[in-house]
Amino acid sequence: MRIDERIAHAHGDLSPQEQKAAATLLEHLDDLATYRAAELATLAGVSKATMSRLFRSLGFADFDEVREHLRALRTAGEPRRVDGSPDLAVHVAVEGEAIARTVSQAALRDAALLLAGAGRLLVVGWRNSHPVALHLRQQLVQARAGVTLAPLPGQVLGEELADLGPGDAVVVVGFRRRPQGFAEFLDAACATGADVVLVADPTALPLARRAGVWLECPVQGGLAFDSYAAAMSLVSVLADAVLSARGRPARDRVSAISRTYAALGEVE
Repeated sequence: MRIDERIAHAHGDLSPQEQKAAATLLEHLDDLATYRAAELATLAGVSKATMSRLFRSLGFADFDEVREHLRALRTAGEPRRVDGSPDLAVHVAVEGEAIARTVSQAALRDAALLLAGAGRLLVVGWRNSHPVALHLRQQLVQARAGVTLAPLPGQVLGEELADLGPGDAVVVVGFRRRPQGFAEFLDAACATGADVVLVADPTALPLARRAGVWLECPVQGGLAFDSYAAAMSLVSVLADAVLSARGRPARDRVSAISRTYAALGEVE
């Protein structure tokens, strides 16, 4: 198992200090091998002994073994940085692996049923997560009514949450380099009584327990910038599952929308 998968698998059994150390490892996966174990402990605000216990809990003898693990991942097509022009074939292979690792079937089913049956549905995403949230909203609105997107330009979120309650749902898209206040928003969304689905990369694992459904989706690939190919693929699969879950009403809505497109001449 990859180190991020090991952290996800063991997270519930880790002590609070080990979870804090694990969050630091996830934040620095791209350049983890450039640090010493003591430096990582300082970054995490934990003791060197805690960091060593974490390595053992993850199945590594020590940090040297972690470095070897990371080198093996890069050899398999996940370099930390790219020198010169990227190899397109390697990039495609890495993207395919990321898509294959995205989310479990059970979590996908649970999320689809929540989104299909919710009264109101709010989709939220900031920064690089916003295009993913926008695409998800655009797909879901084909299958059901009452889907809104936030934040929009000039918009704050308090009034959006004020309308939500039990029977509603919020999809929070939160890929890494999330804005300050992200955790507080997640708590506020949960406090409304609405069901919360969190879509994010493994660095959001410490927040996953706050959500009702956790859809883990990797964005780290072989290039210098994060890749959202797996995230967009997840949007397509999730929207398709919602369409199927809603059945005939969703198909009737798709037909009605298509007739409206034709009447207005909006699409070719």
